[in-house]
Amino acid sequence: MKHGTRKIETEVIHSGYNVDHHLGSLSMPIFQTSTFTFRNAEQGEMRFKGEEEGYVYSRLGNPTVRSLEEKMAIMEAGEAALAFSSGMAAVSATLISLTKANDHIICSQGIYGCTFGLLQLMEEKYNITHDFCAMETEEQLRALIKPETACIYVETPINPTMKLVDLSLVVKVANEYGLQVVVDNTFSSPYLQQPLVLGCDIVLHSATKYICGHGDVIAGVVVGKKDFIENMAMTTQKDIGGVLAPFDAWLLLRGLKTLPVRMDRHCENAERLFQKLNMHPSVERVYYPGNVQHPDYPIMAKQMKKGGGLISFEIKGSKQDAQRVLNALDLVKIAVSLGDAETLIQHPATMTHSVIPAQERVEMGITDQLIRLSVGLEAWEDIWEDLSQALDTIL
Repeated sequence: MKHGTRKIETEVIHSGYNVDHHLGSLSMPIFQTSTFTFRNAEQGEMRFKGEEEGYVYSRLGNPTVRSLEEKMAIMEAGEAALAFSSGMAAVSATLISLTKANDHIICSQGIYGCTFGLLQLMEEKYNITHDFCAMETEEQLRALIKPETACIYVETPINPTMKLVDLSLVVKVANEYGLQVVVDNTFSSPYLQQPLVLGCDIVLHSATKYICGHGDVIAGVVVGKKDFIENMAMTTQKDIGGVLAPFDAWLLLRGLKTLPVRMDRHCENAERLFQKLNMHPSVERVYYPGNVQHPDYPIMAKQMKKGGGLISFEIKGSKQDAQRVLNALDLVKIAVSLGDAETLIQHPATMTHSVIPAQERVEMGITDQLIRLSVGLEAWEDIWEDLSQALDTIL
């Protein structure tokens, strides 16, 4: 059975690895080495010239890391992938590769706080400007495109407001102007959404989250066309050096095997908890893409398999009330990551998005009352029992 005919549930287990190449080992070995030896000086010269395939130095390539990259390329239906030491290393390498001084980037209205910080840094140092766009209509996008616009950067679902962007709409406009579309697919994973299949050019992940799934790795991945990935590998990544360690790549390979099973459980639990949160008297409103009443539900139904494992909700009260709810929790842990087996909760305005000025946060929909919940794999009844008693403290 060839690639392309197998389901993603099969590919996450079997792709990117051949047991015959590794002495029959069922699990990909960890090549925990910094460098690789050459048979002779001439072979070393040929490898550095690119005239012979093979490994040279783990910053330039490693078999364990390569296995992860091959698997992620297949998962996202891309030509090639490149692994990084963090999600932000993947974001920064992508944007650096796509831009030069005085360029311009269009971004979805609402992005991860550190991505916002990176954009500010790029503007201050290199005059690479950016504009935020709701991306609800083609006209909104066209109005922001300039001669110096280099790419369109999209989060969907957007962190932490759960707003969705219609990727087919963005792709249509981008193609008219020859612009690259970059999608941060962290919140969905390739199991729920494949932006490249929808016509986007580059997809990236904080692999720390659902790709890993166990809260024990910091990593990032970029997937796209072979020539783009190879150029980024031999320039931006090689020279800046944000490479992934072999052991971390091995942990991600292990985590990926259970991605479909985990995502199904995350989504099932989130659907149950959304219904409960939606009825609790301390909750003002709930933001969950799987809600049929969500304004972006038609987009979700078109480009995602399910609503995902993230829920955001606003409580009735103040910032202090939101913090009181978090402090009253026991089973649910206060932490800023997501996609782990454990259910995690955080307050975006004072944590992940605190770097964004208050007025811009509000414009993005990030209020002091907003709480983000990463639904874990526990029994949903136990998660709800803890959430319910915490929410009762502000009645």
